[in-house]
Amino acid sequence: MHLNTGTVRVLYSFPHKLGADRICYTAWQQVNGLAAAGADLLVFPGALSRPVPVNVRVQSTLARGRFRIPYTLLGSMRAFALHDYIVSRRLEKLAGQIDVVHAWPLGSLRTLKTAARLGIATVLERPNAHTRFAYEVVHKECTRLGVSLPPDHEHAYKPDVLAKEEVEYELADYLLCPSEFVVQTFLDQGFDRKKLVRHIYGYDENRFYPDRKPKALDRGLTIISVGVCAVRKGLHYALEAWLNSPASRNGTFLIAGEFVPAYRAKLAPMLSHPSVRVLGHRTDVPELVRSSDILVLPSIEEGFGLVCTEAMGSGCIPLVSDACTDICKHMDNALVHHVGDVKALTSHITMIHEDRTLLERLRARGLAAAPAITWNAAGVKLLQAYRGAITTRLHTRTSSLNGSNRKTLDEECVI
Repeated sequence: MHLNTGTVRVLYSFPHKLGADRICYTAWQQVNGLAAAGADLLVFPGALSRPVPVNVRVQSTLARGRFRIPYTLLGSMRAFALHDYIVSRRLEKLAGQIDVVHAWPLGSLRTLKTAARLGIATVLERPNAHTRFAYEVVHKECTRLGVSLPPDHEHAYKPDVLAKEEVEYELADYLLCPSEFVVQTFLDQGFDRKKLVRHIYGYDENRFYPDRKPKALDRGLTIISVGVCAVRKGLHYALEAWLNSPASRNGTFLIAGEFVPAYRAKLAPMLSHPSVRVLGHRTDVPELVRSSDILVLPSIEEGFGLVCTEAMGSGCIPLVSDACTDICKHMDNALVHHVGDVKALTSHITMIHEDRTLLERLRARGLAAAPAITWNAAGVKLLQAYRGAITTRLHTRTSSLNGSNRKTLDEECVI
């Protein structure tokens, strides 16, 4: 850190297209939040898909101007390795100018090793649970349902991906975990809790905000599922609970997202119910969430669930499994059920259907909590995590050096 200002100098390495969809959007918002929090950011993305604040320096590794190296040409793993190689080489020239390296999975082996050799603190993002756990739990649920994942699906078992990620876990000083669920999956694999650092993701309050128009209390409920419709998201549990609840008689279940084909075929009977509307991929998600009463996310494996914070900021109540973010608090700002507990989820939907006072109370509590879970708030928390990592790293190095000096003195006395 700069001794005079205390500014944290960050090398942020992201092997994908910063600002594209899904984790690329998460990383982009994370950079924005860090910049707002006052971090001195040098960002190395594979490519840049959206602009970042003017005070952020960007050096793309797989793109220059309009020219980009296609990920499909190299293959993802080769592209990530090339990114990692380029970042590690550039890091070599930045010794003394960087306080912490923030890396992302599958593109950081060389970078983490180089940082360790240079004495720079490192944190590795964990946008999901431990990959071994994720593979196992999704495979088990797919087998139970009789659904096969495409070989290239992100949760289809890939031994090379798992092996590389597990080496990265060990090389990083700290793993950045956005929820207690993620933390627990690493503890279950034998990791020391001291290596697991909590932070959060956030939501964009300029896009997700509540509808100020009062809603009629005698209308049917509107429930919405947002995101990729895959087995791990537990949509099958949500549909079963919805159809078991009296809310489905005069309410509407919206599904905004694309399906894995085999999964859609499996759910076809439930999807054909007149209360269910399959919308496909949508670009008007903020409006859809704002007009809905309930956001449902009964995931069997999750990292955080951005849609939870977006729902709370929109005045929409999260009904989620306990694999989702612990920002959702049962009977306070959300309703939370244990993974796979359809009976409990049915009960929660029915409770909201029958008690609109409860709906309004949970909605108000969610809106009250929203300012603490924006992307800017997440940036402040992440910057605090960096400071802790840097301080601990410096303390460890100082202790090591002191021990080394003491050993030398002891040896001289013996001589």
